[in-house]
Amino acid sequence: MKNLKITLLLLMLIGVSSCDDFLSEKPDNRTEINTPDKISEVLVYAYPQMSYFDIAETMSDNVFDSGLAETLQKNEQNYNWEIQTETNNIDTQAYYWDACYKAIAHANTALQAIEDLGSPSSLNPQKGEALLARAYSHFMLVTFWSQRYNPATASSTIGIPYVTKPETELVPQYKRNTVQEVFDFIQKDIEEGLPYITNNYKEPKFHFNKDAAKAFASRFYLIKGDWNRVIALSNDLGSKPTGKLRNFLSYTLMSPDDQRVSYASSDAQTNLLIVSANSIVGRSASESRFYLSGERYNDILGSNTNLFDKYWLYNFYSSNSSITVFMPKFYEYFKYTNVTAQIGEPYVAEVLLSNDEFFLNRIEAHVMSGQISLANDELEYFLGTRTEDYDATTDKLTEASVVAKYPVIADEYTPFYTMTPVQTSYIKAIAETRRRDFIHEGMRWFDVKRFNIVVNHEINNQATNILVKDDNRRALQIPQHASSNGVELNPR
Repeated sequence: MKNLKITLLLLMLIGVSSCDDFLSEKPDNRTEINTPDKISEVLVYAYPQMSYFDIAETMSDNVFDSGLAETLQKNEQNYNWEIQTETNNIDTQAYYWDACYKAIAHANTALQAIEDLGSPSSLNPQKGEALLARAYSHFMLVTFWSQRYNPATASSTIGIPYVTKPETELVPQYKRNTVQEVFDFIQKDIEEGLPYITNNYKEPKFHFNKDAAKAFASRFYLIKGDWNRVIALSNDLGSKPTGKLRNFLSYTLMSPDDQRVSYASSDAQTNLLIVSANSIVGRSASESRFYLSGERYNDILGSNTNLFDKYWLYNFYSSNSSITVFMPKFYEYFKYTNVTAQIGEPYVAEVLLSNDEFFLNRIEAHVMSGQISLANDELEYFLGTRTEDYDATTDKLTEASVVAKYPVIADEYTPFYTMTPVQTSYIKAIAETRRRDFIHEGMRWFDVKRFNIVVNHEINNQATNILVKDDNRRALQIPQHASSNGVELNPR
């Protein structure tokens, strides 16, 4: 039944591609978007329809040289933080750049249509969704194609073009805003859009519903260092969000394929925003040399990494004779465009926002606001939901155990703000928890970037490439076709 539900949702999202046709036409030939239903149809595509997971994951310290004889070009380029050549392949940097700006174009078209109709209050839900969707795609763009946010330098650091109007030219010329300008625009869209967000959707998990919007806002304000805002946004979760986090224990009785379906299911309480991405991320474990290797698995997920000294509930499986290992998270649906020729497009349901991330953001904000005892209790609860044979009466987290497991190492974590030694240990514990929980999903790259963590990428067990602090390669290079249209390149 769950397989059927996911497949139907994917078909629903893929099947409305006709509403996207107007964006490929000359502006004067576009379909007029002049009714609430048409605006809502446009907003289905206001989310990036491509995946960033492989790009971000492969650049992080979650991947190693597994020793496979061959790999995909994009896998090797991401691993070495290289400039990617222009490509038509999915799961590449240029494709995700285009997917974000295409999503932004849909959001802007919806907003313009709402304005043309006089901005009636009846269209506030569509307006809220469009504003949050526009903010999300710009946030992802500035996260990947600019250096990290630092309020001391953001006004002089080059960002990305923040587009707020529908395109009126076939080949528009865009100028890059500063990182500060981009963040200001994102915040404006978030704060304007949040009050309008609703849960009134046929499939709310495929739209910016109320919880998804707050979870995204918490991610944004965590980057900015606004701890009070993060806490306020997450108050509905509370300090023990029973039944709202991912139930890893339930996966132990499932086959790997069932786990793949369940992970991104709209039935999972933790999943807040899901997208149907044109992606082959589910094949990465068998096709990528630079991946989570069997030899290095214990570095991240061994029992010695558990603060309760127990095994984790995460289920991992081997591929390529145990050379690489994976957690079943991605169920691929292949949509045939020509069954006889076996031609089509692969799609994967991906979780973009979840209560798991939302709650970890809350814990981190409590640490940084000096509420160590509360953060300790919350982290203990979170880890308990991921620990095999967890016993709430005996498995206790203490400040001493956190400091001992995650001692301060000089210049290891260097965010733009200061941290006490105790805060540093807790932030490391939370970052490592996030690293495990979102393995294969690219979340680790966000922490590598904002904490300015050094990454060593080895080839043949030799450290041959090091991403040092403030390395220019932490900002992806602008795609060739965008630079040809006037978007300034990043320094190298």
